[in-house]
Amino acid sequence: MIGNLIFELYCGEAVKLKRSGRIRRRYLPVVMTAIFVIPLSLVAVRVSPLDLSLLPEQAALLSAMVNMPEGSIELLESRFRDRLDQEYRTQGNESEVGPYLSDWPEEENPDLEPPPASSQPAPAQPPEEQEPVVTDPSPAKDPPPEIPEEYRGTLLQENMSGTAKNLLRYGAGKLRNYTDEPDDEIVGIMEQGMNLTLEQTDAPQVLIFHTHATESYEPYDSDIYDTRNTWRDTDNHNNMVAIGNVLERVLSDAGIGVVHDTTQHDYPSYNGSYERSAETIKSYLEKYPTIKIALDVHRDAIQRESDLIVKPVVEIDGRKAAQLMIITGCEDGTMGVPEWRQNLRFAASLQDAIEQDYPQLTRPIFFCYRKYNMDLTPGSLLLEIGSNANTLEESIYSAELVGNSLAKLLNANMESA
Repeated sequence: MIGNLIFELYCGEAVKLKRSGRIRRRYLPVVMTAIFVIPLSLVAVRVSPLDLSLLPEQAALLSAMVNMPEGSIELLESRFRDRLDQEYRTQGNESEVGPYLSDWPEEENPDLEPPPASSQPAPAQPPEEQEPVVTDPSPAKDPPPEIPEEYRGTLLQENMSGTAKNLLRYGAGKLRNYTDEPDDEIVGIMEQGMNLTLEQTDAPQVLIFHTHATESYEPYDSDIYDTRNTWRDTDNHNNMVAIGNVLERVLSDAGIGVVHDTTQHDYPSYNGSYERSAETIKSYLEKYPTIKIALDVHRDAIQRESDLIVKPVVEIDGRKAAQLMIITGCEDGTMGVPEWRQNLRFAASLQDAIEQDYPQLTRPIFFCYRKYNMDLTPGSLLLEIGSNANTLEESIYSAELVGNSLAKLLNANMESA
C-alpha cells in the first residue's frame, strides 16, 4: 500500500509540473529523483514484497507520463485510470483537452501486423503506393524573427503520415485504435465504405463550424518560435474561420450546398465551447433539415517539450501543406454516440479519398472515446488541419486539397436525378 500511495501522490504532481512548463526535459531526471525515488527509498524497508514487485511498472508509467506530449498524457491517463488518484483524474475540463490531442511516437512493431481483410475488400491500390516512403519536408524558409534568446523555442518539422506496423488500414488510409474495440471489427466497419448519399438540391447539406474558432497558427515558416505566442486570434482572417472559408468555397464551387458558421464559440470564454457549438449545430439542423454532414474544423497543438513544438507537414507539388488528422469518436457506454460506426465509415472513406489524391497529406485517423458533438449527425467529424506550428498559408493550402477530395467523394455519392 505504501508504494501505491507514493505513486498516486507524486504522479499527479509530476504531470502538473510537466503541464505547467516549469521544467525542461534535461531537468526531469533530477526532478524525478527528488519527488519519487528519494521518498520511495525512505520507506522501502516498510514496503511488502508484493508492493515492491509493482514499483518498476509504476515508475515506468510515471516516467512515460512526464515525458509524453500533452495529448498523449491524456491518452495514457485513460488507459491507466485505475492506477491514478481520483482527484487528479477529475480535475480540468474535457473541452480544454480536446484541441490538444496529438499522436503517440511512431513505434515499429513487426509482431503486430494489420488484421486480416474481411470478405469485402478495400479499394485497390497500385502496389508501389501501398507503403510510400515518408520523406522529410524541406527546411524552413523564413529568416528567424527577432526573438529574445530567453523566449526562443525549437520548432520541429515532421512528416507524420504514419509508418508504424500496427496501424489499421482501409484503402490508402490508416487509423490508430485507442479504444477497446477489436481491430478486426474496426477494419470491418471501415470496409463497409461510404455511408452518406447527398441529394440533388441547392439546399445546404454540409455544415462547417468551429468549436475553437480563435485557434491560429505560427506566423513564420521558421525553425524557432516565440514561446510567448498563445496561437489565438479573434481576427477571422487569421484563425480557423479563414480555413473554413476555403473549405466552403471549394465545396460551393463543386456544386455542393454548404453553410459556414463563423461563431467564435471559444471567445470570450473558452470553457463551455462544446456546449455552445452543440446549440449552434442544432439550430442549423432545425433550419436546414437537409444537412447530413457536420465538420468541426480545428488545428492541433503538438508539444514534445516545454520549448519544442512540432509542425506536421508534407510537400505536395512543391508546396508545403499542413497535414490533416481526422478525429472520430467511439461509444463505451458513457459517450452517448450510438451512431459512431456511421461517423467512422465516413472518416475512413474521406481519408482514403484524400490519400489517393494527395499521398501523405493525412495523419492516421485518431479513433478514441471522445464525443465532440458527434451524436448530432451521422456525418460528424472533427478535422485538425495542421498544428499551431504550421503557418496559415500551409493550412489554407491543405484546406484547398482536402476540399477537393471531399467534393469529389460527395459528388461521387450523389443520388441520381
